[in-house]
Amino acid sequence: MTERQPSELIRDYGGFELRRYPSHVLVEVESEGDFLRAGNRAFRPLVSYISGSNAAGRSMSMTAPVAQSAMTDGRYLVTFVLPAGTDPATVPAPRDGSVRVRHVEVYEAAVVSFSGGWSEKRFAEAATMLQAAIAEAGLKPNGEVIFARFDPPFKPGFLKYNEVIQPVASTT
Repeated sequence: MTERQPSELIRDYGGFELRRYPSHVLVEVESEGDFLRAGNRAFRPLVSYISGSNAAGRSMSMTAPVAQSAMTDGRYLVTFVLPAGTDPATVPAPRDGSVRVRHVEVYEAAVVSFSGGWSEKRFAEAATMLQAAIAEAGLKPNGEVIFARFDPPFKPGFLKYNEVIQPVASTT
C-alpha cells in the first residue's frame, strides 16, 4: 500500500477539514502545458528520481498524493512528498536538472476531498467551493491552491480519491 502524507485534523468544519501537516521533504518539477499534460510530463522525472536517478543511486518509496499547483503562464508545479521522517540532510541530489528537492515547514491547510476523475474542471469547482467555505469560516489563504491525486491513473475514475488543499494562515 502506498504511504500517505501524514496530517493532523485540527477541526472538521463540515464542508472541509482544517489540518496541520508536519514538516516534510518534496521533490518537484515545473512543467508547461494544460492541466493534465503538465502533470503527466512532470511525473516521469519525479518517478525517475525516486527510482534511483539521483546522486546516491538510491530508490525511495512512492507516496501519495501527487500534488500540482498552478504557477504563471501555463506552468504547473508538480510534487511528490518523500516518505515521512525523511531527513532533509540525507536526501540525494537529483541527476535531472529539472528536479528540485525542497524542505517544507509545518503548515495548516483547509482541505476538501472528492471522488472522480482528474479533470481541471472538477478540481477548479472544488477549489472554488473551498475558497468560499474558508472565507466564511474566517480563515485566510496563505499560498497557492494544491490539487492532490491519491490514486494511480489506471484506477476507474469513479473510485479515485482527490483533495484540494489550501494552505492558510496559522490558527494557533
